Amino acid sequence: MSNIQELNNIASQVRRDIIRMVTAAQSGHPGGSMSSTDIMTALFFSEMKHSPANWERSGKGNDMFFLSAGHMSPVFYSVLARSGYFPVKELATFRVFGSRLQGHPCVESGLPGVYEASGSLGQGLSVAAGAAIGKRLDKEENYVYVLMGDGESEEGQVWEAAMFAAHNRLGNLIAITDWNGQQIDGTVESVFGVGDLEAKWKAFGWNVIVADGHNMEAILAAFKQAKEMGKKEEKPVMILMKTDMGKGVDFMQGTCEWHGKAPKPELAEKALAQLQETLGDY
Repeated sequence: MSNIQELNNIASQVRRDIIRMVTAAQSGHPGGSMSSTDIMTALFFSEMKHSPANWERSGKGNDMFFLSAGHMSPVFYSVLARSGYFPVKELATFRVFGSRLQGHPCVESGLPGVYEASGSLGQGLSVAAGAAIGKRLDKEENYVYVLMGDGESEEGQVWEAAMFAAHNRLGNLIAITDWNGQQIDGTVESVFGVGDLEAKWKAFGWNVIVADGHNMEAILAAFKQAKEMGKKEEKPVMILMKTDMGKGVDFMQGTCEWHGKAPKPELAEKALAQLQETLGDY
């Protein structure tokens, strides 16, 4: 388990990876990747029980993670590489034709750490719920995590899966919403307001935790509480992580402008100047 400073250092490097990946490809989704960086760093470097060197798609004996918001693949690929699933230098192939690091994660390329393809929003929670039931049937005590977007909560399948998970009392399922208030066309509330997400998830039979998604101590505390609640009450847990889109770079932060747009090289240099290189660039 890494300490808080180590986790913050890793998060800084992951944000550098994101900027460099999307800039080189001149394509990708940096905004949500950067808003969820602290969450993903806490998961992969402190919270989850996983074995990168011995990864199998069955997930047997390990915690499992599903990225429902597949467009946030840059942050996913960075934490996978940095935690040992594949060589860090492979990040340089992001969105290159024939690369294993496609714009949205896929399983056909055989990339370690990717349990299921994701891209079309709203599907990941259903898959994660199925995996959680599988863990229970196999009498495993591991957890299943899934990261979603708040704009993704506009999808109807999310709420079908929510009912399914609550009905089946999946206390080993922990969902996280990257609650940054932005989607590709504008603010979530202006496009298709989702209303009070905390009240909605509670109404669907879930335990709900609200946390600061950029405070590493708060993130770790939320995960600890989620495990305790799930085990005690046998209910799935939703952690609503309050975040800022584009976190870490002043001209990207808090706006939908960089949801799905890569910076030009000169702007990328300005962004990188704000992010400390802590682990070495690939």
